[in-house]
Amino acid sequence: MATSCTRVTYSPAYTLVPTYECFNRCSYCNFRADPGESPWITLTEAEAKLRSLPSSVTEILVLSGEVHPNSPRRTVWFEHIYHLCELALSLGFLPHTNAGPLSYQEMERLKGVNASMGLMLEQITPALVQTVHRHAPSKQPELRLQQLRWAGELQIPFTTGLLLGIGETVHDRLATLEAIAQIHTQFGHIQEVILQPYSPGSTEAWGGCAMRPADLVELVGIARRILPPAITIQVPPNLILEFSLLTACLEAGARDLGGIGPCDEVNPDYPHPVPTDLQTRLAEAGWQLVPRLPVYPHYLEWLPQSLRAIAQHRQLI
Repeated sequence: MATSCTRVTYSPAYTLVPTYECFNRCSYCNFRADPGESPWITLTEAEAKLRSLPSSVTEILVLSGEVHPNSPRRTVWFEHIYHLCELALSLGFLPHTNAGPLSYQEMERLKGVNASMGLMLEQITPALVQTVHRHAPSKQPELRLQQLRWAGELQIPFTTGLLLGIGETVHDRLATLEAIAQIHTQFGHIQEVILQPYSPGSTEAWGGCAMRPADLVELVGIARRILPPAITIQVPPNLILEFSLLTACLEAGARDLGGIGPCDEVNPDYPHPVPTDLQTRLAEAGWQLVPRLPVYPHYLEWLPQSLRAIAQHRQLI
């Protein structure tokens, strides 16, 4: 049982999807659409959505499908993401972009309009390139590890994580955690590591089996021992289907529940819990659920002054 003062954080968030189109075909994906089959959200549409949000929302997760780096549409795609971030900032929100692997120059530009950024490392084993990532060129492990290093060089507060139960071994999970720990030790920029269990969805091609819940609880404890103390471990409450397992993850060392908003765009079959309901249930179990910003306080000095001013104005904890 947690003590009465043990805090767990979450980010009051809204997900803005520039486009669902993606040149990758991860076989477990429930998000993507084929190129040309997903209209891009316009700035006018995005502004209407953002202006309708309650004042409690602080984070705008800009979550996009990927346009191929060599596509003639790549520049237009990137500029659209950049302008969506600018729009969110102009309305007093804090953007957090996750748009797949980016070039160093793209990351450098987005740093100026994002409170933080993210990219799931998933797993570093190359074996998955022959299975669930066979048709997903941007899931090459070294490409994603490079993103983590570049984010560190650019001093971008960063979120990464593991996708669990997609064919990796226990050794693969440990190797991925150790790789994250090593990169953070060098640069000190990783805010959170998400431990996300694969959850079967209604539109995926793969049809795999969900991860054993007990394995997730065990991995949280292992991750807490491997990762530096400054990195917060995050688990998604909508993908942990029994409340007792969620509290077991917290007891094992998880301390954040991620962005909670109207919809989980990556796992649309698994609705987010209502924060007030979750807060009540956690309080009964001895945990205090509190909101946070998408940038942790000790990284505020890394932000450009304009972003830092918004973050300080919206400071929640």
